[in-house]
Amino acid sequence: MLDNLFQHKGIINEPIFYLFIAVTVIITIGYSWGVRRNKKIYLSAFNALVNLIRPKDQQFTNIGGVTGYHANLIPRRNDIYRRVDATITLLPRQSWLYLPFSLIIQRFDRLFIIFFLTPRKKAGWILKEGHIIERKYSKFRSPKIMNAEKLHKESFNWDGNDYILYYEDEAIKKKLLALAARMETPGTVKHIAVVPEEERIFTFMISGYGSVEKNLKPVFNWIRDRQFAVEQKV
Repeated sequence: MLDNLFQHKGIINEPIFYLFIAVTVIITIGYSWGVRRNKKIYLSAFNALVNLIRPKDQQFTNIGGVTGYHANLIPRRNDIYRRVDATITLLPRQSWLYLPFSLIIQRFDRLFIIFFLTPRKKAGWILKEGHIIERKYSKFRSPKIMNAEKLHKESFNWDGNDYILYYEDEAIKKKLLALAARMETPGTVKHIAVVPEEERIFTFMISGYGSVEKNLKPVFNWIRDRQFAVEQKV
């Protein structure tokens, strides 16, 4: 074995050997940087959720190595929502070989948030279905709007950005437009939905470092103020 090693020791004088060493070092450094960067992004996102919701109980689960995490938040007793689930999927920054392909396929970090509302019979409100969704995102791997053909549809310019407004009736349309006015700009928010059949409010946004709380807070306040309900039964 040693004889074979000495027979090939001349390889260390070849340029390809140093190229191999350089690539190995770069990949190793890239892995460490990517792991740290993804950790900062997901912790920033989940800390923002915790700051807004102030849960009494919380659970975080790794669902994809360093590229996927899930949060389950149980809020303090209230009559609006009973649970909040969030899932974040991150670009594979730890893999510089795959990252360029992921930038084409996935494009950005994704944060999905679901507010599970208090059942309507208990809460005493009336819900109607409505969506605000960015047109570009609606064409790129967005969740399918199941009742789209039954909803009214119109284009909506939101601070210079092209969005589509789906709505069941004028009441929810006004509620969603009021939310847009409250937010002024969509920021990183790509989709907001009120889904009565599932008694949920869904939000999808790009999870930029340090941007989640700023962009989500108006949506959270809109929910907290019960502005998603088109009518409150007495």
